[in-house]
Amino acid sequence: MAVRVVRLGTPRAKDEGTRIGTVRRPPRGVPKSEFAKQDWYDVWFPTLAPSVATMKLGQEAQTPAQWAAFARKYRAEMAAPDASHAIALLAALSQRSSFSVGCYCADERRCHRSVLRELLAQHGAALSDDGPAKKGEP
Repeated sequence: MAVRVVRLGTPRAKDEGTRIGTVRRPPRGVPKSEFAKQDWYDVWFPTLAPSVATMKLGQEAQTPAQWAAFARKYRAEMAAPDASHAIALLAALSQRSSFSVGCYCADERRCHRSVLRELLAQHGAALSDDGPAKKGEP
C-alpha cells in the first residue's frame, strides 16, 4: 500500500490504484469520458494544484532561485486549511490503500508534484519506491 507520484497520461503501473489529477485544468481536447481510459486520471482534485499565478511562476522558472520561489509559494498555498487537510487525508489513506497523484509535466523535478511528494512524506505518507523521473522521461 502506498501513494505513487506519476506523470498523468502515462501508462499505469501494476496495482497503481485510483489515479488522482492534482492539476489546475483538465487535459485539453480530451472528452471527460476518456480521462481514465487514456490514463489521465480517475478523479480530478485541483485542491492540490498550484494557483494559476503560482503555476506560472513554476513554468517560467529558469534559475534555482526562481524555482525555490515557486516552491515556497506552492508550499504556502498547501499550508491553507483545505489543502493541508487534503494532504493529511491522502497521507493517512496511503497507509491502507494504493493510489497515485500526478500532473502533466514531463520532468517531476520541475513540477509541483516534486513538492507535493515532499509534503506527503512530511505528513507520514507511505510513498512508492519510484523516485522523481529523470529529465525527459515519462
